[in-house]
Amino acid sequence: MSEIAFLSATELAAKIRSREIGCEELLRHYLRRVDRYNDGINAIVVELREQAVQAARAADQALAAGDEVGPLHGVPMTVKESYNLAGAPTTWGNPEWRDNVVEEDAESVKKLKAAGAVVFGKTNVPLMLSDFQSYNEIYGTTNNPYHLDRVPGGSSGGSAAALAAGLVGLETGSDIGGSIRNPAHFCGLFGHKPTWNLLWIRGHSPPGDLRSGPDISVIGPLARSAEDLRTALRVMAGPDDIAARGVRFGLPTLAEPSLKGLKVAVWPDDPVAPVEAEVRQRVEQVAAVFQDGGAVVDFEARPAFSAEHSHRTYQNLLWATMAARMPEADYERLKQQAATLPAEDDSEAARVVRAQVSSFKMWKQNDEQRAQLRWKWHQFFQDYDLLLTPITATAAFPHDHRPFGKRTLQVNGEPRPYFEQLFWAGLTCGVYLPSTIIPTGLNDAGLPIGVQIAGPEYGDLLTIGTAKLLEGAGFHFTPPPGYSD
Repeated sequence: MSEIAFLSATELAAKIRSREIGCEELLRHYLRRVDRYNDGINAIVVELREQAVQAARAADQALAAGDEVGPLHGVPMTVKESYNLAGAPTTWGNPEWRDNVVEEDAESVKKLKAAGAVVFGKTNVPLMLSDFQSYNEIYGTTNNPYHLDRVPGGSSGGSAAALAAGLVGLETGSDIGGSIRNPAHFCGLFGHKPTWNLLWIRGHSPPGDLRSGPDISVIGPLARSAEDLRTALRVMAGPDDIAARGVRFGLPTLAEPSLKGLKVAVWPDDPVAPVEAEVRQRVEQVAAVFQDGGAVVDFEARPAFSAEHSHRTYQNLLWATMAARMPEADYERLKQQAATLPAEDDSEAARVVRAQVSSFKMWKQNDEQRAQLRWKWHQFFQDYDLLLTPITATAAFPHDHRPFGKRTLQVNGEPRPYFEQLFWAGLTCGVYLPSTIIPTGLNDAGLPIGVQIAGPEYGDLLTIGTAKLLEGAGFHFTPPPGYSD
């Protein structure tokens, strides 16, 4: 039944509703695959099997009784380790939180379960969700199923590896700097970073933190099909309980199920963060499919700001937000370090430290710069429907656990700064834009390459709908070799 393991969640749910397979039967099939394959990739790091079997049996009973069921009824899935899942620890890979076993599901997990999903475990992350790789002292290192000595991405790396290896039917991650999109790219999947605050993030937070809407950070789905992204987004989307008194989301969809007439801007490379030639070529390949489908494609169109200014603003806001997660002692050390920096030191390292300990005035100045960028993007999307870009510079790179300052990425034969590639994630993330990753197939080394489709704020179903059209044109999930039963 290996072909069943690689079906989309939509297809799995349809087979369950038509009684082609039972909920418990499907769950046990995936659990057998976890037993067989997970040791090699180390993607699923926490399991609640007994709880999940009981949920699957209840799902079978509901079907037998003729009850109305949700769109994910009986679909086995896992969630990123940073989500609260009742009865399991939420550690964010931090040894100090090893014993943080929670009693209540994250709000988004409640919604997924209400839609019928059978959640049986959690997937690996980097320490504090702060890396393009996924390893930590508690759970070890997650490998890419297409090439075990390569990274699966981060911070939703376990999510992507489990999906790509056919160990689960659906996954959900989080993204503040590409943490959904990079793993989707590295593991050949579809992934969606929603418009900021479209999905209530409560329950995806450090211990004791309500986190009803932390700056920049979002939660969102990873899947083996674009339709799964749409289903999961609709299930999880919605305002928090306070805003729900008066807020309703009415997301636009494509006017026609066709690429014809779409106005697409293409940003395939940039000196701020150069990408490998093969990555640029994939962006151009997708652009050509748009053009062949009757879309208007423009390689010169850009919003009315410089790439450097956009990236600097995003970084200043990002580092401040990330530092807010730090233990107090670490934050105090940063403050002391910032106080000793010479005023004339404008190095990248100095800028990061200053941003991490921003005063409210400094943060608010950057927030104002973001507001201006958001309006310039709004104007841009009056003229264009979508923007096509890379999400990072290379296909999956080898594991590298050296200190951050010693890491580089090889791009077109030249070493580039490790965190330089935050540019492509931050281009949309820092200004709250939605963006969807589509797989474009494997390279000569057998590694996946993805491409990013961005749209206007609240244009989530536009980018996902376009991803579905491109999936139909041949940009679909390709399972890794060696994971068939």
